[in-house]
Amino acid sequence: MLLATLIHRASLPCPKIGPELALQLLEQHYDLTGALQSLGSQQDLNYRVDSDRGRFVLKICRGDYDAVELQAQHAALKHLQGQPRTRVPKVMPALNGEELLTVAVDGQTVHLRLLDYIDGQPLTHLPHLGREVIAGFGRLCGQMNLALANFTHPGLERTLQWDPRHANELIHYLLSTLENLPHRALIEQMAAQAEQRVRPLAERLPRQAVHMDITDDNVVWQRDEQRHWQIQGVIDFGDLVHTWRVADLSVTCAALLHHAEGDPFAILPAIQAYHAVNPLQPEELQVLWPLIVARAVVLVLSSEQQQRLDPASPYLLKNAEHEWEIFHVATSVPFELMEAAILTCVGSGLPPVASEGFAPLLPGLVGREFALIDLGVLSPHFEAGNWEQAGIDQQLLQEAAVAHGLAASRYGQYRLSRTQVDSFEAPETFPLHVELRVPQGTTVEAPFAGTLHTGADGALNLHSAQLSVRLWGVKGLLQSGAAVLKGQVLGETGGALTVQLCRADVMPPLFCTPSRALAWQALCPSPAALLGLACDAQPELDPEALLARRDASFARSQKHYYVDPPRIERGWRNHLIDMQGRSYLDMLNNVAVLGHGHPRMAAVAARQWSLLNTNSRFHYAAIAEFSERLLALAPDSMDRVFLVNSGTEANDLAIRLAWAYSGGRDMLSVLEAYHGWSVAADAVSTSIADNPQALSSRPDWVHPVTAPNTYRGEFRGPDSAPDYVRSVEHNLAKIAAQNRQLAGFICEPVYGNAGGISLPPGYLQQVYGLVRAQGGVCIADEVQVGYGRMGHFFWGFEEQGVVPDIITMAKGMGNGQPLGAVITRREIAEALEAEGYFFSSSGGSPVSCRIGMAVLDVMEEEKLWENAQVVGGHFKARLEALIERHPLVGAVHGSGFYLGLELIRNHETLEPATEETTLLCDRLRELGIFMQPTGDYLNILKIKPPMVTSRQSVDFFVDMLSKVLDEGL
Repeated sequence: MLLATLIHRASLPCPKIGPELALQLLEQHYDLTGALQSLGSQQDLNYRVDSDRGRFVLKICRGDYDAVELQAQHAALKHLQGQPRTRVPKVMPALNGEELLTVAVDGQTVHLRLLDYIDGQPLTHLPHLGREVIAGFGRLCGQMNLALANFTHPGLERTLQWDPRHANELIHYLLSTLENLPHRALIEQMAAQAEQRVRPLAERLPRQAVHMDITDDNVVWQRDEQRHWQIQGVIDFGDLVHTWRVADLSVTCAALLHHAEGDPFAILPAIQAYHAVNPLQPEELQVLWPLIVARAVVLVLSSEQQQRLDPASPYLLKNAEHEWEIFHVATSVPFELMEAAILTCVGSGLPPVASEGFAPLLPGLVGREFALIDLGVLSPHFEAGNWEQAGIDQQLLQEAAVAHGLAASRYGQYRLSRTQVDSFEAPETFPLHVELRVPQGTTVEAPFAGTLHTGADGALNLHSAQLSVRLWGVKGLLQSGAAVLKGQVLGETGGALTVQLCRADVMPPLFCTPSRALAWQALCPSPAALLGLACDAQPELDPEALLARRDASFARSQKHYYVDPPRIERGWRNHLIDMQGRSYLDMLNNVAVLGHGHPRMAAVAARQWSLLNTNSRFHYAAIAEFSERLLALAPDSMDRVFLVNSGTEANDLAIRLAWAYSGGRDMLSVLEAYHGWSVAADAVSTSIADNPQALSSRPDWVHPVTAPNTYRGEFRGPDSAPDYVRSVEHNLAKIAAQNRQLAGFICEPVYGNAGGISLPPGYLQQVYGLVRAQGGVCIADEVQVGYGRMGHFFWGFEEQGVVPDIITMAKGMGNGQPLGAVITRREIAEALEAEGYFFSSSGGSPVSCRIGMAVLDVMEEEKLWENAQVVGGHFKARLEALIERHPLVGAVHGSGFYLGLELIRNHETLEPATEETTLLCDRLRELGIFMQPTGDYLNILKIKPPMVTSRQSVDFFVDMLSKVLDEGL
């Protein structure tokens, strides 16, 4: 009887009632007219109704369904109406007062129901769901289960094809009827394994009323003002049934797999969130993954059957893609791994391995001391990118063995050599094994009794009922399949030995990704007990605890990137590396022009530190040599250099020079600009992104002029210079009318803080002339945009065809060493002497000067200016191509390696896409890219990578940017 009911239910096609007939039914039974939109379903028919009385959902299902089942749904909806945080539809009565109508239409009996419509959208179409959304599904599922825990109704005792209690019978039936089924062998294998794992625990699983369809189709969401998804309600109670409680979560998790981008571990936040609100029992945790796999099997089989019943249905065809994706992700990993992942993610785990009875694997080396080689991210063995060399870990182990006799790697130490650059996938850096270097001919013995097998990869595998040990580098003495006693000789080593212990009958990898490390560790514990060797890696500092320590001691106004920043302790060229060995593409670090970890910088700094580092009032050659080098880069009219520690100091000093030379204090600065944090530099900074109070806290000696933003400013286009100059003229007239002496004008020659926007042609020529005519000096703030970063010109002011009176610079001058400079003319420099001498304790120190010269040398030798021009040109072209493809992309600013990508919601109004930009940066970080927003609306990607950035890195960045824009923000 059960199988017959399942067969009948699984074979029901969707009712054949078109929109015209559905409108007739609406008018006849509900006195409603309006526009209909099909919502799609596998076996039911759903229409959205837009009427003058509101929006509703007309649900039509076949008369084969018992009325009591539909009445149970209505009762559940009423039961949930009063529950917090769980919005569900209301049932609308027909003209006769009934909530459920059974009518005959064109020779078919159907049930009619009308529900109110919950505004929002399902997330089925989104290829990627963020961690918070995935957790939201799990939390909702847990809350729904709690809300329905005490709900009962006769209609819940039904035979439903989606009920996992009947999955095995349904699968066997569908397999017997579907010919030419794709992946049949794998389907059969996975179904059998799932059933084998569920059956022993089935009777102990808690049961209750469950929704059974809390999926991306049946939960509707809306974005809030910050563009974060918020749940609006749960719809479609058509699968409501009394069954195992955990079945509900299995359905939710299975649905999430088609958003997982191939990684089944993506569903773990849903399980954690469910468990936090509605704790799962141990048996439920154990069967959860097998139920997910069984659900995936039922989905693809049912989909195949429905498509053969209704091959023209676009809904079924589209859903089939998702369901096969779910199946492929669900079957991509061993059952044991996901069961371990589920247990560990909720704070449970597998029982520890009983290691007390092990015999020594290498009895001849018991008590001998091994050199444990550091192969981690901070290893002193790694420098200048040598970890990129093939076989570097093995080379280091061999060198240590030659020096010390015995050497070993550490189990569980994230390997720097395994990092991958320009990759959106986390690298497999976590070792689930230990590598040893021992004397050739060392005897290897069985640590426990078992059966010996030789793998295709040459490994010896010793299996017992509970454990297996895998050995590479052993010349075996026994035949494959031999029974082995504890302590029996297995063979001897050739000098290099790799050891892996595993508790399950799976074939683990030698390395895994950090996200899978806890689960694989549970299955592949350390072989330290077999080796008699304390070879486990020291646990890393808890990143949250370390961040808390920072916040407790480091002034919090000194912000960090990201809410939960990765711990970065190493860099190489244009990548930064976290403690788990993941390399992030650095697209925002304009300080490290030469890239990170440059060996020339390390050598020059070390050499000079070993000689002398002091202040600039001592006499040494480097300060003269570096000053001469800087003047050689400056316009011919400039002949004096000040050396300081930062761009803030440089701009502060430039303002003091303007005051001293002009005799006045009034300064013109440009709106939306940032010049530093000191009192004077902050005073002329007007960027509200950096200081929300910037416009209301300016002192009376600062006169902001209209930002010459040719893209979204008051005047637009390349011919707007005269319009923006009028703001300068107005402020100059106001200063003159008050009989105040103008000190000067400070401006970035390319609008760096606003995203690298070029000033309108001729702007600075006109402004510089007006300022000089009134006795002021012109300061070019080149801290961000100068020093060759723009590619086609060394200084930003060259694009405008002007020569300033003062140049300020810093950032890349020292490739991270605190170093800044002010270059000017002698008469301006000496005007400061009337106010006393100038001194910067560390500015121009021997170390800073030597590093500054080394930066210039490397830039020339490695042709970094040319790289900024060539690769930077390719970069801008690729970014500009996004404008036609993605509506959110408004414009690309800048040149070389100083670019800005401006995101907007409307191409007419240029409404800033501020929240979308934040989400984009967070998502890029997940894909292995560091990027941050800029501009007063924080809607511009400020792209200023190290000048060693390659074409490969550029293409990776743009490809990932396009991918995220495709995902929807």
